[in-house]
Amino acid sequence: MSGDPAFLTIAEASRLIADKALSPVELAEACLERMEAVDAVLCSYITPTPELARTQARAAEAQIMRDGPRGPLHGIPYSLKDIYETAGIRTTGQSRSLADYVPAHDCPAQRALNAAGGVLLGKTTTWEFAHGGPSWDVVAPPARNPWNTARHPAGSSSGSGAAIAAGLCLASMGSDTGGSIRMPAAACGIAGIKPTYGRVSRRGVLPNSFSHDHTGPMAWTSEDLAILLAAVAGHDPLDPGSADRPVPDYRAALCGHAKGLKIGVPWAWMEQEAPISAGSRQALDTALEVLRGLGATVQPIALPSLLAYNDCKRVIAMSELFSIHQQTLRTQPDLFGASLRYRIIGGALLRAEDYVQAMRMRAELAAATQAAFDDVDVIVTHCAEPAGKLEPTSPHWMFTHPNYTTPFNTSGNPALSVCNGFDADGMPFSLQIAGRLFDEATVLRVGDAYEKATAWRARRPDIAALTTEAAACRAAGTGTTAEFSAA
Repeated sequence: MSGDPAFLTIAEASRLIADKALSPVELAEACLERMEAVDAVLCSYITPTPELARTQARAAEAQIMRDGPRGPLHGIPYSLKDIYETAGIRTTGQSRSLADYVPAHDCPAQRALNAAGGVLLGKTTTWEFAHGGPSWDVVAPPARNPWNTARHPAGSSSGSGAAIAAGLCLASMGSDTGGSIRMPAAACGIAGIKPTYGRVSRRGVLPNSFSHDHTGPMAWTSEDLAILLAAVAGHDPLDPGSADRPVPDYRAALCGHAKGLKIGVPWAWMEQEAPISAGSRQALDTALEVLRGLGATVQPIALPSLLAYNDCKRVIAMSELFSIHQQTLRTQPDLFGASLRYRIIGGALLRAEDYVQAMRMRAELAAATQAAFDDVDVIVTHCAEPAGKLEPTSPHWMFTHPNYTTPFNTSGNPALSVCNGFDADGMPFSLQIAGRLFDEATVLRVGDAYEKATAWRARRPDIAALTTEAAACRAAGTGTTAEFSAA
C-alpha cells in the first residue's frame, strides 16, 4: 500500500484490510501518530484512548488473520463526540459539571461500533453540552479548523469534524439539534448526515433537546456514511423517540448517478430570507449543474419561512434545555461556562403556552415539509458559509441568525452535508441534501454520486503546516489542553 493510511476512506481501508494489504494496527498507529503530531493545535480530542485503541487494533488484526473481517468496520479507527457515554472512559460534555464523570455502561451506538470491530481512538471536543458555542471557560479548549487554525470548525460536533478532515480518525459519531453534524461537516469539508428523527438511538447520549436531538455519523465520504449508518441504525425500545423501521442496505443504493430523481430548491430561503454570499451561490449553481449532468431534474419549490422553522425550534429547544439543566443552574451555576449559562437562563423565561404553541407550529411545519416531497425526491440547499474566525460568539447570535440546517431538525427529515468546493482562502463550501422521512438511502445516493463526479474528495488539509504549527505550540507551551486547564 502506498500513500497516507490516515487519509484512507473507510471503504478503501476496509478493502485493504480484507485483502490483508493493510493491518488494523498500522492504520490505528497512523491515526495516533497524526494525533500526536497535530492535535496540540487542533484540540480535536478531549480524551484520547491510545492504549485501548492499540489493544483493539491488535485484537482485530488477530481475528481478521484467523477468520477474516466481520464487516467493513472491522479494524477501522473512529472517535465519539464527548457526549456519548462510554464505559470506563470519562464523558464530560465539555463541561466542568461532568469533568470527572465516568459512565458504567456504553451507549447503544458505541456498543454497535464495538460489535462491528471498530477501534476507538477517543472522545472528541464539543461545545458545552452540545450547545454553548466555542468557549474558553469550560473543561477544555475548543477545536480548531484544520484548513486554517484561525478559523472555527462550526457546530458542537466540532472536534469530530476537525479530526476526520486531518486524518486523526476515519469516522466519528456526532449529534445534531439544529445543525451540529452538518455545520462542522460543512466547515471542515467532510460528509455528515443527520438521519431521520428516531433512526439511530439517542440513549446514553447527553441530551440537548429531547424533541430535536439526532445522532448520526461523520466521515470523509457519503459512502463511508452509508457503511456507518448501517451499523448504528435500528430500533431501540428503551429510547422513547426510537422508530421501529427496517434498516435498508444503504451502500447498495449508491449507484453513481441521479437518473430519474427530482431535486427541489427552496430559492426563497437563499435569495430573500437569508441571502447567501456570491461565492456560495456560484458553488451551489455549479453543483446543481453537476446533478443535472448526473441525470436529475431541478425545480424550484416553496417551503414555509426559514425564520418560522428557526423560531419554532428555538422556543422548543430552549425550554427543553432549561428542563435538563435547571437543577445545576440553580445550585452550582459556576460549573457552566458563561455562554451556555446565558442560554439556559433564556429557557427559564419561556412560558408553558409558548412551548405548547411552538409544538403545534412544529406539527404544521413538519406536515408542510413532508408535502413538499410529494413533488420531489430530495431538497438541495446551501448548507453554511465557509468557516470564519474562531472567537467567542455572542449569546444573542442564536436568536438573530437563522440557518439552513434547522428546518430538517424541526421536520425530522434526514439531511446530509457534503463538500462543495473551496473558496479563494482554501476554506470549504458545502451542499445540503435532504430527503423523505427514513429515506437516507436516496440522500446518500445523491451525495455519493456528486462526490464521485467532482474532485473535492482528493483535497486534504496541509498536514506538514499543521505539524509545524503544533510543534511551535508545544515549544511555546501554548494551545494545549494542559495549559488551558492550568490557566
